[in-house]
Amino acid sequence: MSDRNLKMLLKWLCAVLLGIGLTQVNANASELSDLLKKSDHVLLMRHALAPGVGDPAGYTLQDCKTQRNLDGKGREQAQRIGQWLKAQGVKEAMVFSSAWCRCKETAEKLGYDAPVHEPSLNSFFDDMRQGPQSNVRLQTFIAKQLKLKSDKALILVTHHVNIAEFMGENVGSGDMVLAKVSPQGKLLSYKIYPSP
Repeated sequence: MSDRNLKMLLKWLCAVLLGIGLTQVNANASELSDLLKKSDHVLLMRHALAPGVGDPAGYTLQDCKTQRNLDGKGREQAQRIGQWLKAQGVKEAMVFSSAWCRCKETAEKLGYDAPVHEPSLNSFFDDMRQGPQSNVRLQTFIAKQLKLKSDKALILVTHHVNIAEFMGENVGSGDMVLAKVSPQGKLLSYKIYPSP
């Protein structure tokens, strides 16, 4: 085989392999975005990496300096998650966040429209007895928002205690939970997407 023919064959083979790879990426990419366009799916996300547990004594929600916050890795992680979501085809999203600065900053760095504070996403880590009540409020909020969102994704940035109460399992910093819910916002099934 001549050099010219070999080069043509290699170009053709690369084009075929790239085409197969792109088809597989697009097929996988559309699954998440397609489900999030539906009125029975929501994406819950634990805030990005914020080293430590809980918040310092005497913290206030009005002053980020008094709270446990994202570190440099957490900020990079939040941006990476936003880029990953967009690569999955999630182009438009309604983003809601807990009032804690680590959640707000995570939500902002995803790169969608400005996140909106939602009280049902607030942590109850300081009083775990509030878990069941908080979960009922969260379900009610999800049910309401899914009726309003049209085909935009609904993304909720919250805390591990809220997610554990909602789905019965802990997730890591920046992990996402694709939840299928009933019309009342109750969890029916879920899939965890580890932080990219």
